[in-house]
Amino acid sequence: MLYAQKTPAQKRADFRAALASGELLRLPGAFNPLSARLIEQKGFEGVYISGAVLSADLGLPDIGLTTLTEVAGRSKQIARMTELPAIVDADTGFGEPMNVARTVQEMEDAGVAGLHIEDQVNPKRCGHLDGKQVVDEHTALQRIRAAVDARRDPNFLIMARTDIRAVDGLQAAIDRAKALVDAGADAIFPEAMANLAEFEAIRAAVDVSLLANMTEFGKSELFTTQQLADVGMNIVIWPVSLLRLAMGAAMAGLDELTDAGNLTGKLADMQHRSELYELIDYEGYNHFDSSIFNFRVAR
Repeated sequence: MLYAQKTPAQKRADFRAALASGELLRLPGAFNPLSARLIEQKGFEGVYISGAVLSADLGLPDIGLTTLTEVAGRSKQIARMTELPAIVDADTGFGEPMNVARTVQEMEDAGVAGLHIEDQVNPKRCGHLDGKQVVDEHTALQRIRAAVDARRDPNFLIMARTDIRAVDGLQAAIDRAKALVDAGADAIFPEAMANLAEFEAIRAAVDVSLLANMTEFGKSELFTTQQLADVGMNIVIWPVSLLRLAMGAAMAGLDELTDAGNLTGKLADMQHRSELYELIDYEGYNHFDSSIFNFRVAR
């Protein structure tokens, strides 16, 4: 009932332990708190909070228009609804190194298990679009050092994302990944790798946890979890997939309303009322105080 029973500190400790196990951790992207709870119900190991999704949720493109306050607030709403650890996309840290430091502490307070900071220039672009620009190595390392220095919980994961592969090639990505680890990054997110061999090359270069981004319609092939595990990936995210599925279903439903005048033909595609009530634990609220929550769950 209400929010998760695990504390943020326990979620972070559990996430660190899971990473140390060597198993590939699967983190679908939650587009709202309810979808985070569904991710947990379906047996995944964590929740990803995508900057692209948060931007789209506001009707905005993913070009750095969201603010720290908006992202931290939405992250708190999502993280508190699940017992799973949540990792958030913190873009470029919302400013200069001091802003990055504040971002880390705001995200700790939001209850997430970690974040990633990228090396794009401001304003950033979606990682799978052309025309990206990255900052020089000194600036990239400053961001990560500021993030590491600012954290208060040692289990809070500081992940460095590098977008340099699409700008200067694979060797540049390898070199930057090494430098980011030396700067204190706990994990590396090599964005827009072209194939499994490129993931393997990053794996051979660093000994920290690695994240693979399996976003649809991007520059990377959509590898299976087994393929990614076989080349040594530790985390895989599907950042926008649930939003895309939900919006696709919504588009089809609106078309059905236009064409048929009702949604009778779409009932089999919908989450049933009873499934929704189970997911949000209506019964728990009913038992909590029947004098206030005096409804009955339809069966």
